[in-house]
Amino acid sequence: MAPTIVLITGTNRGIGRGLLELYLAKPNHTIIAANRDPNHPTSKALADLPKAEGTSLLLIKIDATVPTDPADAVKELASHGIDHIDILIANAGIAFIWPKVSEVKVEDMQKHTVTNTYGVIHLYQATLPLLKKSKNPKWVSIGSSAAFLTVMTSVLDMIPMQNAAYAPTKVVLHWLTKAIHIEEPELTAFPIDPGWVQTDLGNDGAKAFGVEKAAITVEESAAGLIKVIDAATRETHGGKLWVWDGRQVPW
Repeated sequence: MAPTIVLITGTNRGIGRGLLELYLAKPNHTIIAANRDPNHPTSKALADLPKAEGTSLLLIKIDATVPTDPADAVKELASHGIDHIDILIANAGIAFIWPKVSEVKVEDMQKHTVTNTYGVIHLYQATLPLLKKSKNPKWVSIGSSAAFLTVMTSVLDMIPMQNAAYAPTKVVLHWLTKAIHIEEPELTAFPIDPGWVQTDLGNDGAKAFGVEKAAITVEESAAGLIKVIDAATRETHGGKLWVWDGRQVPW
């Protein structure tokens, strides 16, 4: 049986690495780990992660700020005999400042938008032909509760918190993923909030809001995300907004 091919962006740390470790533990998978610098020590270290029987790892370069990287990566995958992708998890993203709308600098919004929005568009456009060659393609956007427009009753509510550089990019990402679902009837496409996770990004955000650290561990988030992705079908999950713990939530 052919292996399940999974591409994950932003894999050398945080949620991306957590997802990578769990997918490598699944037998008969080919995992494509994408990040901005495969030669960085944190990237090279991924090769030493344990792998299940029949599972392999391929490192490729996709820098979300470089428009041509996804197309170049697709060419590289072809040279390795990879002509389709079964699951693509668009995880790479940045957040480095948390201002009010009255104080946000447009150039800071632009930096977040280049990575978190434009980078995803370049990735999607380059990989869509490979997804379409899968028998059961899934596109998963790692979204954020920072982009929820309906205040939830969860401790992870982000609406009351100032977040005018990062949050708008995730609102757009949610919209784009809904549009992908509508435009491509053969895809199972949905955004999912990974929770407020104890990554560098998550903990920096926590400190900015006067909290010691984020709410959940990388391991908890990654396990929940994969459980949702594994269960997802177009009919049950496509075009809907999800949370790592399996809840569907309002847009």
